[in-house]
Amino acid sequence: MTGVLPGDELALAGRLFGSRLILGSGKHPIERLTEVVEAGGVEIVTLALRRANLNGPGDILDHLPPGRAILPNTSGARTAKEALTLARLARELGCGDLIKIEVIADSRTLLPDNEETLQAVALLSEDGFAPLAYMTPDPVMGRKMEQAGAAAVMPLGAPIGSNRGLTTKEMVKLMVECLQVPVIVDAGLGRPSQACEAMELGVAAVMVNTAVATSDDPPAMAKAFALAVQAGRAAYLAGLGPVGRPQASSPLTGFLWEEKGSQDPSSQEKF
Repeated sequence: MTGVLPGDELALAGRLFGSRLILGSGKHPIERLTEVVEAGGVEIVTLALRRANLNGPGDILDHLPPGRAILPNTSGARTAKEALTLARLARELGCGDLIKIEVIADSRTLLPDNEETLQAVALLSEDGFAPLAYMTPDPVMGRKMEQAGAAAVMPLGAPIGSNRGLTTKEMVKLMVECLQVPVIVDAGLGRPSQACEAMELGVAAVMVNTAVATSDDPPAMAKAFALAVQAGRAAYLAGLGPVGRPQASSPLTGFLWEEKGSQDPSSQEKF
């Protein structure tokens, strides 16, 4: 199950992916990752480098189906320079140049530091990386990150791990409208319906972790999110109908107005 629509693959830093659902691995027992990834048709799995044990006991690569991409992140970094150091470590470990920048300055809220993240984007792009910037939603800052070399921006939907949903909807929508790079909603989504809502805005993908890992049946929940992402993407491409005043689903002119003896249907008040 990929969830991809024909000819509508996710383009990210020159690569094409058949799924627009990204899975965070931080809260999943490593031995269950294969089952969850396969159930959701996931092709990109994130990995905090501080959890990495590549080529050693408990190597995450041993628990991923073939062909999946690892997206390392710089979780734990508090400055742009620390993020660069972690990114270089990931590259040395063979994870490639695609990397998610996480620079967190406040351990209580775990909200990203946009200013330091912007500096990290500039440093990493100059060093040959394709950085994905995890950030607090802000169209102006998003544009700056795009100009600094971000391959994508990843605004949070709600505080990380909260399962509160798309509380930043209006700001995310503005970012989709004004940025050229992919906008990926990251953090806070708690239900498949919320992922569908995000995709209907035109975001390129969504990332989930806690919502799947803390459910009663993680593989089934991963599949539910994949279906929701596909539905939201299909709705966006189809073009959502305008929101306005109530209208009858069938035309009233031509038979009902004639029965009422009206010669001018347009003169009748409509609700």
